[in-house]
Amino acid sequence: SATLMVDNAFSHFQRQMGLMDARTLALDSPFDYPKQAMLCVPRFLPEPNAREMRDTLLDIAIKVIKASRGRCFLLFTSHATLRAIAAQLEDKIDNPLLVQGTTTKRALLDEYLSNKHAVLLGTGAFWEGVDVRGDDLTCVLIDKLPFASPDDPLLQARIEDCRKGGGNPFAQLQIPQAAIALKQGAGRLIRDENDKGVLVICDNRLVTKDYGKIFVGSLPNMRRTRDLDKALAFLDEMNISEEKV
Repeated sequence: SATLMVDNAFSHFQRQMGLMDARTLALDSPFDYPKQAMLCVPRFLPEPNAREMRDTLLDIAIKVIKASRGRCFLLFTSHATLRAIAAQLEDKIDNPLLVQGTTTKRALLDEYLSNKHAVLLGTGAFWEGVDVRGDDLTCVLIDKLPFASPDDPLLQARIEDCRKGGGNPFAQLQIPQAAIALKQGAGRLIRDENDKGVLVICDNRLVTKDYGKIFVGSLPNMRRTRDLDKALAFLDEMNISEEKV
């Protein structure tokens, strides 16, 4: 699976599985990502944990929903942020909002597919194992890099074991795991050779931190921009093309 790779290598997975001598093979994707998709990390984002970040996230979400005319996933790393954005969006957009936790995952997906203008808000359950093709999904917005909670007992045990071995847990465990999770979330966007769409990641660490290069290098080779207006224009162009068809 391509999602096992971090920064074009299987070494993280091999270390976890004790398979350092294994032979590996990575096959190129059949998708033409530079033509089919655009990655946008908007400029002037507050720090991920800054108080004003939710207002910024809300503003970006509203613009993205308008440009895509619904048909988008808003993926969050915490239930608290999901609930906060969902509550504020209700009064600011006319699109039907489908929020994780209100019913089953299957029911939410069925409702999403039956309504061309719906917006789905989800956390971990919707970052993987979801296959929505064609113009039913044209935009995926991710609130921030999906670092695992430091309170997770399994992660704590692995961090302790890494430290005992003289390793760097952040570099060897936390970054690779988050990169794989980000790749899984981003993978909801392009599911077919004819799909097109925009991936918006609202985390400036992708460009301000050295480790951001690992995350970007682990994502598909989409067109990249820091200009949100360019991403919105790409969505507008897609909608105009579909109307002509």
